Amino acid sequence: MIKVRIPTPLRRLTGGQGEVDLEGESIAALINTLELQFPGMKERLCDEKGAVRRFVNIYVNEEDIRFHQGLETPLTEGDEVSIIPAIAGG
Repeated sequence: MIKVRIPTPLRRLTGGQGEVDLEGESIAALINTLELQFPGMKERLCDEKGAVRRFVNIYVNEEDIRFHQGLETPLTEGDEVSIIPAIAGG
C-alpha cells in the first residue's frame, strides 16, 4: 500500500481523513485510484489536459515529482505521497 497524505482543503472529499492507503504503480495511477474512491479529487489535482495543476505539489518520500518523472514517477509498496497545495501571498 501507498500512504497518501491529504491536505486539509481536500479532506472534505475523503470524509475528513488526513491519510489514506491506496494502490498505484505510478502517481498517475494513484490519482486515478483517488478519483475512484473520492470523486472530485482528480479535477482538483490535475488540469483539463491531465497535468498536475501548477499550484499543487506532489512529493514521493519527500521528493518533488517534478524533479523525477512527473505523473509517471513510479511507486512501490511503502512509499509515502504528500499532496501539498502551494501557498501564495504577499
